Amino acid sequence: MFRPRESHDLRLIHAELMISPQPVHQRWLHDPFDNSVAVVTFAGITFELRFESVVTLEHFETTLPEYPIEEYARTYPFRYSDEDFPVLMRALTPHYPNEAVSEWALQFLDPSDSTDTIKVLRAMTHGISDQFAYTRRTEKGVHPPEKTLESGEGSCRDFAVLMMEGARSLGIAARFVSGYIFTPNNSGRAGGGSTHAWMQAYLPGAGWIDFDPTNSIIGNRNLIRVGVAWSPEHVLPLWGTYQGSIGACMGMEVSVKVSETEA
Repeated sequence: MFRPRESHDLRLIHAELMISPQPVHQRWLHDPFDNSVAVVTFAGITFELRFESVVTLEHFETTLPEYPIEEYARTYPFRYSDEDFPVLMRALTPHYPNEAVSEWALQFLDPSDSTDTIKVLRAMTHGISDQFAYTRRTEKGVHPPEKTLESGEGSCRDFAVLMMEGARSLGIAARFVSGYIFTPNNSGRAGGGSTHAWMQAYLPGAGWIDFDPTNSIIGNRNLIRVGVAWSPEHVLPLWGTYQGSIGACMGMEVSVKVSETEA
């Protein structure tokens, strides 16, 4: 799952997937979340298995100071419409039910009876960035949110899951996003050089809005979406089986650059 998701804010100009050795069979499909997935099979023995994806795309940054949220959803708490609720049920259901996560999320509400909805999510985004230390972790899997709370540190996917579960505990629909991040020199952003993870919240009128708690980014600035799902295990960049040494994997490298014509 390397191919970015085309949308009104991302236009895919060119995409090439090079695989060594040559697969005996390759096909593309759209998964239940409409992500593009390449499925390949091999035969025989090889000394190297390499996947190289090269894409050229046009990215349109969303720079709205205020999102056009429906009047009824601008203030928290709110209820999703009868039309939206059935579609969003999986995005509203906590996947790691935990009282500690629910209590942690309450700190981002105003003491008054109501809070500006986008303000809650903005505070949670900045709160994770301020309260936790980022650590790059190469081993597979995601830490449960309670472990991230206890350790005070985590990877980008750990922070995405923590915020996703925090939002869900407040009744806000959220989903996991896997993709890439553009990290200009000396920008101080984390997550470059590998795949990146963040989350999206669904707000009526504005739709799915990107929130990157690792870098305190709200909106799609420098973020390139590849896959979306209710949980991280559905958007793994690469998975499969092989027969060989358990330590044979050499890792993954991601490079995002601005073309000279756009610089």
